[in-house]
Amino acid sequence: MQLRRVAQANLPTPWGDFTIVGFEEIKTGHDHVALVYGDIASHQPVLARIHSECLTGDALFSLRCDCGFQLEAALQKIAENGSGVLLYHRQEGRNIGLLNKIRAYALQDKGADTVEANEMLGFAPDQRDFTLCADMFELLGVHEVKLLTNNPEKVHVLTDAGINIVERIPGIVGKNPNNEHYLETKAKKMGHIL
Repeated sequence: MQLRRVAQANLPTPWGDFTIVGFEEIKTGHDHVALVYGDIASHQPVLARIHSECLTGDALFSLRCDCGFQLEAALQKIAENGSGVLLYHRQEGRNIGLLNKIRAYALQDKGADTVEANEMLGFAPDQRDFTLCADMFELLGVHEVKLLTNNPEKVHVLTDAGINIVERIPGIVGKNPNNEHYLETKAKKMGHIL
């Protein structure tokens, strides 16, 4: 187990009242959160999304990606379902950090795609560690999920970690002229199912 559960509190949102649960990485002290809606203990499998932190998309309304749209759509689906979990995986920019993400954006402005930009900065196309998410599910008592994702890597990592993915539910939202190339690159180079 790489995480410990630290705290929880009520979190009212436009989609309903969630419980926010805070986790801390034991080795690094980095934090992650889960937004839990309804009674997940009696609902197996649980409708769930792993949402990796994207300050530009989630909070600053960037149209360069589909992240903010995915976040809102997932919270709405979970609330409409009556229960579910959104794991907010705090590994910004596919885990290269915010400042390197801005550097990657600058390279994209000059013609690189999202994968090429990360590689030009000396990073892998995706450096996220989804095993942390398996630990969050475990600490929440969630063992079976219907996963809201377009990313098959999340399915593989969670399955290997013992989380039973009974269904993968795609989420195609927020496509616009500013992110068409980004989404095409994720599909062609990273295997996302769009």
